[in-house]
Amino acid sequence: MHTIWKGSISFGLVNIPIKLHAATENKDISLRTLHKKCHTPIKYEKVCPVCEEEVNTEEVVKGYEITDGKFVVFEEKELKEIRKPNEEKAVEIVDFINIDEIDPVYFNRSYFMSPNDGGAKAYSLLRKSLKESGRVGLAKIIIRSKEQMAVIREYNNTLLMETIHFPDEVRNAEEVPNIPAEDNITKKELDTASLLIDQLTTTFEPGKYEDDYRKKLQELIEAKKAGKDVVTRTEKEEPSNVTDLMEALQRSVDKNKESKTKKKSGKKKSSPSKKAQ
Repeated sequence: MHTIWKGSISFGLVNIPIKLHAATENKDISLRTLHKKCHTPIKYEKVCPVCEEEVNTEEVVKGYEITDGKFVVFEEKELKEIRKPNEEKAVEIVDFINIDEIDPVYFNRSYFMSPNDGGAKAYSLLRKSLKESGRVGLAKIIIRSKEQMAVIREYNNTLLMETIHFPDEVRNAEEVPNIPAEDNITKKELDTASLLIDQLTTTFEPGKYEDDYRKKLQELIEAKKAGKDVVTRTEKEEPSNVTDLMEALQRSVDKNKESKTKKKSGKKKSSPSKKAQ
């Protein structure tokens, strides 16, 4: 399993060297955007609309728009200076809590944690302590220059870290439009709905759920491949050196002819010198 981050977990004076591995993967089928005329993949380039030129990575800086069209600009070294020392190397557990106290709306992404060199015993200690206490560690971590809150818990004999949103990143439910203020529901309607819920209630079995759209798209791809319904992008024809040379020679000949024609025309128009009186 690919390692995406190396660092350590700290709680109190205990320090555990660990590695992070993505616990989930994106199974979406990626479709390319093609030019309908020649089936060539479309390029997306960074172009400055004012200078009308492509911009390289080295020419890009970060900026915050304070008003329309006005920015404050930051150099990368300025952003690094305001980060904590070793901020990309430490997961600091700040509290231990019950996971039921966190609403699922806060959860973001999941990562498996494995012990790095010399961290096996401390890793096992934290894993067993969390399992027996029934609690989770609430931590702070910076991944890809973004500080995040995270929950560390025991999962199938492994430490699992789940990043969670900060409170101000979760929008206020009261701002959702068109929510009914009161429930005008009769008892009969409620009893019928409750009965239906009871009938559909079952044990959660993840294996019986699948992405129907992805499955059908994959079947469509295989059907098109089998039916030879495959297009090939048009390759751009690069001019050969011979063609370039011939064009250059022809332009030179044409230019030379034009120059000689102008000289002859100039001589005919010149007037003869007058004889001295």
